[in-house]
Amino acid sequence: MGASPIHDIFVIGGGINGCGIARDAVGRGFSVFLAEMNDLASGTSSGSTKLIHGGLRYLEFYEFRLVREALMEREVLWRNAPHIIWPMRFVLPYAKGLRPAWLIRLGLFLYDHIGGRKLLPPTKTLDMAKDPAGKPLKPLFRKAFEYSDGWVNDARLVVLNARDATERGAIIRTRTRVVSARREGNLWTVRLENVRTGDTEEVKARLLVNAAGPWVDQVLSATVGLNDVHNVRLVQGSHIVVGKKFDDPRAYFFQNKDGRIIFAIPYEDEFTLIGTTDRDYPGDPHDVRISDAEIDYLCAAASEYFAQPVKPSDIVWTYSAVRPLYDDGASKAQEATRDYVLKADGGEGAAPIVNAFGGKITTYRRLSESMLEKIEGFLGKRGKPWTANTPLPGGDFPVTGFDGEVAKLKTAYPFLDARLARRLTRLYGTRARKLLGLAKSNADLGRNFGADLYEAEVRYLVENEWAMTAEDVLWRRTKRGLRLSREQAAVLDEFMRGISRQHVAAAE
Repeated sequence: MGASPIHDIFVIGGGINGCGIARDAVGRGFSVFLAEMNDLASGTSSGSTKLIHGGLRYLEFYEFRLVREALMEREVLWRNAPHIIWPMRFVLPYAKGLRPAWLIRLGLFLYDHIGGRKLLPPTKTLDMAKDPAGKPLKPLFRKAFEYSDGWVNDARLVVLNARDATERGAIIRTRTRVVSARREGNLWTVRLENVRTGDTEEVKARLLVNAAGPWVDQVLSATVGLNDVHNVRLVQGSHIVVGKKFDDPRAYFFQNKDGRIIFAIPYEDEFTLIGTTDRDYPGDPHDVRISDAEIDYLCAAASEYFAQPVKPSDIVWTYSAVRPLYDDGASKAQEATRDYVLKADGGEGAAPIVNAFGGKITTYRRLSESMLEKIEGFLGKRGKPWTANTPLPGGDFPVTGFDGEVAKLKTAYPFLDARLARRLTRLYGTRARKLLGLAKSNADLGRNFGADLYEAEVRYLVENEWAMTAEDVLWRRTKRGLRLSREQAAVLDEFMRGISRQHVAAAE
């Protein structure tokens, strides 16, 4: 056997930053190997509020650079992934005794004008007695401001970055833990363990990228062997999903008496997503769960606004994630910076490592470009920045062309139910045809596991998107978990185990 190849870059972490960096780097001509200890987007990147937004409230903390960069990214990302990203209007009811109206107007004026907005409509003022947005709210809210931001299917954004990186030559390994990374002169030797089989291997790379999210400090101390490391502040953000609270396609931005804010957002057609909380998290990010106090907080905060209160018994699903914010010493979790910080170590004969701290999903692509500047400082310049104008897989259609894509899919596959055609286009864009293949009827799609989740889709996710368990499919790739019964999910899980065994046998 010949010596194993030396990769230019080894990326630790399969969240949005890790996958975004891998995609950008391989597209410039670097050889890239990425390892993720769980499923792609299984941590912070599937637990966001699912917004592509400037972060209106960050203006209060003078985060002008971050807000401007994030605002500029909204239309860039929408253009590159119009199947999983789309514009959304937000209604901010004016509540007396909280932020003054002039301050909100000033913030929204900046929001409209510092981010190069071209396609998104501007802010306007609403009379809540006349506007339909006032209908689900208590009558005491007479006035509101309406502004633009964007929605994103966060877990799919991660997977599509990984898919594109793979198609350009990157190696992506999920369920693969980095046991250790040691410097040997100007190279890193990275020891990996397949967490499903226990198999181990060693990979060599010229540069290490630590994009492990909440585990970034842990990687530095336990894996790389640097002691006394503290760069990130772990902040828990939890969300609740309830049955649909309103029919309007717009979302709500609610201010709370404690100065914090929450969103109430139309979700998966039949639900409303409410969140997020912001509190320091002292535990292991693997164990994060919503607390009873957070449930009570979100229900009470939403009930301040909705005419029909939100009760814990209304909740159909919850999710919680830990955000690894760069620790800037802020006194409160909600005041800690959402900006990203990149720190490099090495050079002059020592193999370099670049660590990514903080960041938010909206700015992942800009973080990746900044990371590539650091990488090129060590490894030399290759290609030019390219991701701003290159669609993600399935996103190769105009931003205003989504309904047209649904119609094209229906024409190509007349047997498809209109809702299924729309759902598949939302998840896979133009690649829905690859999933459907030569199917001429629903029977050709194989077994129906419930809620129009067919075997053809499951097999596509296993073969193309690293799905290995029912949880991967139901809660990260499709959100069909909101509609399947426990028994149906168990049947899918057993099916997935069978496919996994076939894949392992084929690999051997």
